[in-house]
Amino acid sequence: MKKHDLCALLGIPAPAGPDFSFTHVTEDSRRVRPGSLFVAVQGEKQDGHTYATQAVSQGATAIIGDDTTLHELAGVPYLPVTVPRRAAGIIAHALLDNPSHAMTVIGITGTNGKGCSAYLTRAILDQAGFLTANFGTLGYHIGDTTYHADHTTPFGEDLAEMFGKARDAGVSHLVMEASSHALDQERVAGVRFNVGAFTNLTQDHLDHHGTMDAYCQAKLKLFQRLEGASAFGAVNADDPAGERFRQAASVPCSTYGEKGDCAASDIRMTAQGTRFRLKTPWGEGPVALHLVGEHNVYNALCAVAICGGLGVKFTDIVEGLQTLKAVPGRFETVATGQSFQVIVDYAHTEDGLRNVLRAARKICPGRLITLFGCGGDRDKTKRPKMGAVAAELSDFVVLTSDNPRTEDPLRILLDAEVGLQRSGRHKDDDYIVLSDRTEAIYRAVALARKGDVVMLAGKGHEDYQILGTTKIHFDDREVARKALEALC
Repeated sequence: MKKHDLCALLGIPAPAGPDFSFTHVTEDSRRVRPGSLFVAVQGEKQDGHTYATQAVSQGATAIIGDDTTLHELAGVPYLPVTVPRRAAGIIAHALLDNPSHAMTVIGITGTNGKGCSAYLTRAILDQAGFLTANFGTLGYHIGDTTYHADHTTPFGEDLAEMFGKARDAGVSHLVMEASSHALDQERVAGVRFNVGAFTNLTQDHLDHHGTMDAYCQAKLKLFQRLEGASAFGAVNADDPAGERFRQAASVPCSTYGEKGDCAASDIRMTAQGTRFRLKTPWGEGPVALHLVGEHNVYNALCAVAICGGLGVKFTDIVEGLQTLKAVPGRFETVATGQSFQVIVDYAHTEDGLRNVLRAARKICPGRLITLFGCGGDRDKTKRPKMGAVAAELSDFVVLTSDNPRTEDPLRILLDAEVGLQRSGRHKDDDYIVLSDRTEAIYRAVALARKGDVVMLAGKGHEDYQILGTTKIHFDDREVARKALEALC
């Protein structure tokens, strides 16, 4: 791509000065190679401009950034743009001939339920005979191939590459989680979304967004970007923020939930799954979902609204819902023949924890023992709220570390413990505090008796723990299995 083509793509005037061309774009100076366009992004901790000399020495032919006073940097042309990271995404996708334009792209946003809704949507589309892909927290799945996920949504150049792989594999429908960070940081720039879905909005990520309104505004960007002749949105009508998402879209929106176009009635829950009667504009009938909990009924309805809007037959919708046996780290059971249940779930917000504990309570004839922690370097205000939810819905709580990162683990535990104490819970009688998560899981399992449920919340599918700046291998499911085996 040459300078004039670049400027036309970004809608900016072509500046005077020497021409240049490039075949690759990156915002990571370590990835620069001969023929690269380097994008200097001012991040939260580092300014990409300080790496300009390194980028040029490695072969960068030009640089773009947001400094309007520059026209040259480190000896190569410099083009100022308003949002460099957005430009990076647009360029990366354009260099691959815009792979998202070759498929139907479905974006799902919301605080909780994105992963399960995406899995259910893909299960339905697979049942209908489409070749699908799913990008999100649980990995990037293209057909039968899975790629590791470092972020719910990767940065622009990596996301473009994944879209290219999906197109080359013949994918017709791609479902992806669209996190607030990804939308706010323009990681999805260059992607053409045909369908947008909204699950719910509850407190999370205020360490990044600052306020709930800013958090909501970030998620609204998905609906503001829906395009295409058949584009549409699917909105949770029961969530107070639902109407804001409908108004943000310039395309039609269907709804789901008790007040929605797609609704569930006669909900019955067991340890094996959830049964309900599904009513939609395309038909109605019984569904036997293998996932447990009312929150998963909402996730199923989200998938139904998406797939029904895409023209999938009602029979395929029902069959697709029923084919999904489990979602990794979402209400996932760990069993070695014990007389009580151990469940691992990703719930790491106040609302997410409330949902899984309510679901667990309905299938728990004995005591509900909850283990949870809170992430370090993240929203501190949700810690006592999570403690209060655990106190409200559990018989006994084991408070432990999640990913403390660079914060003092004991400080994090104290913040969460406030919620337990304000709820009238007493240390040792109603809860214990163990900073070591392995020890905490062993203790929680050892406390359980016949008919109890042990809920290990917070990490779900994650197979690591971040201590300081070090990432170590850690999987709640593996530790729980060892703890159960140690009881024998």
